[in-house]
Amino acid sequence: MTVNTATARYEGLGKEGKGHVATKSGALDAPYGFMTRFEDAPGTNPEEMIAAAHASCFTMATSFALAKAGHEDGTLETSCDVTLEKDGDGFKVSKSALTLKGKVPGLDKAKFEELAAGAKEGCPISKLLDCEITLETEFEG
Repeated sequence: MTVNTATARYEGLGKEGKGHVATKSGALDAPYGFMTRFEDAPGTNPEEMIAAAHASCFTMATSFALAKAGHEDGTLETSCDVTLEKDGDGFKVSKSALTLKGKVPGLDKAKFEELAAGAKEGCPISKLLDCEITLETEFEG
């Protein structure tokens, strides 16, 4: 079992408030708030951090699935688009769309897609998310 830590602080309230989020490792140390979430101001936002977490977790899960299937070399690149939409009086994350580009010598496209689909279902962040999760693949054997 591992436990990882992040902290968030928000000074002021609502749209006028300013936030700051940081991870214990120091990998993330950034401002956030209404302007970074909805108006492209410099900084991050929760959905961007979820997209980064999902892309990295899924890519690692796919890498391990490929290694377990006997492959020793390759390149994987994933982008993730997380959708935030209005939900009644609030908002909800409704979708996480993964797009995976892979190059694995000696592997055929069908097996690549099978392993990637399994990784999508098994990755811990996919299991955490309560939203639609899609996967598109582009493969070069």
